[in-house]
Amino acid sequence: MAVRITGLGIVSAIGLTVAENLYALQNSKSGIEPVQFLETGKDYLVGEVKCSNEELVDRLGVRSKPVSRTSLLGLAAAREAWGNNRHASEIRTGIISATSVGGMDKTEKFYRYYLDRNHPDFNVLKCHDSGNTTERIAAELGISGYINTLSTACSSGANAIMLGARLIEQGKLDRVLVGGTDALTNFTLNGFRSLMIYDDQWCRPFDESRSGLNLGEGAAFLLLESDKSARLTGNTTICSLKGWANAADAYHQTASSPDGKGATMAIQNAIDKSGFNALDISYVNAHGTGTKNNDLSESVAMLNIFGDNIPEFSSTKPFTGHTLAAAGAIEAVYSVLAIQNGLIYPNLNYQNPIAETGLVPSTELRKGQPVLAVLSNSFGFGGNNSSLVFAVNK
Repeated sequence: MAVRITGLGIVSAIGLTVAENLYALQNSKSGIEPVQFLETGKDYLVGEVKCSNEELVDRLGVRSKPVSRTSLLGLAAAREAWGNNRHASEIRTGIISATSVGGMDKTEKFYRYYLDRNHPDFNVLKCHDSGNTTERIAAELGISGYINTLSTACSSGANAIMLGARLIEQGKLDRVLVGGTDALTNFTLNGFRSLMIYDDQWCRPFDESRSGLNLGEGAAFLLLESDKSARLTGNTTICSLKGWANAADAYHQTASSPDGKGATMAIQNAIDKSGFNALDISYVNAHGTGTKNNDLSESVAMLNIFGDNIPEFSSTKPFTGHTLAAAGAIEAVYSVLAIQNGLIYPNLNYQNPIAETGLVPSTELRKGQPVLAVLSNSFGFGGNNSSLVFAVNK
């Protein structure tokens, strides 16, 4: 059974719509800049969405408060992906959203008010639960058939897409809105800095001098439809999700296995599921965080799978920062856009190959390419590794 992609929505550091994100990608415009909206007291480089909470509330017309930034970003992307679709009794519809921090942005402010005995609003705590974000989006869009929230660290968005595809394949749902959303918080910024994998300069995935990641925020959603749903809605199929796989190697709490075992398994199983072989992959949208450990592990995995026939690959995180649970969904949207527009994205800030592998990513935007199948990788803490294969619909 085909899993058709008929809708896309995204908000990130490089744009508030799909069109704005595509323009930035095509013009090598990074959104990583000194922090502007999050109150940190520091000048961290982050991939921040260029919109305050107040502006997002006005833009979206949200009336029910309190509402977290995570929910606002998610709602913006979900609405764009949903478009003008309507509900119908014969189309079983669900939503699966992923998040790592949930409403932590609201919780942090509550905690400060509470410690200062400054009359904190206890209603804010309703925003903290990760499921609250999904339920807010579902309520706004009128989705009630199936509502689920996933949180598997940096692979969360990809796993939400995977679960939606499986539900369609198994005939349990006809249409699923899938994706992820995360907002920047002091908790995550300080947490990654404590792990000593945060770069105070612009991140440099797959470069020998790489020393860490830049965090980002954002959200992305894709509308998945079965053949039945697409026939009833009349929506145009952009491309299809052909393969997916998850492999948990549990090598370390926060580090990837140096031999790329989990990543290798996820990539190979996703390609096998798609019905393709390794030579059919046109482009790899790599996880590519810019940390010493991740980029080496992913490079080894690509060598394990592709050998001497490494396809064009790059990381788009130097555009957006690492958006945690949203990353897999944001990069899924970029993968679909690569197929739709014949693009290979540049790996910004790259200069020298990793000594151990010698792999060289694509460093310049390439247009008019025959991008027929894209592999998108998302690897999370605890060895939760996921890979997706998108392809031209046939």
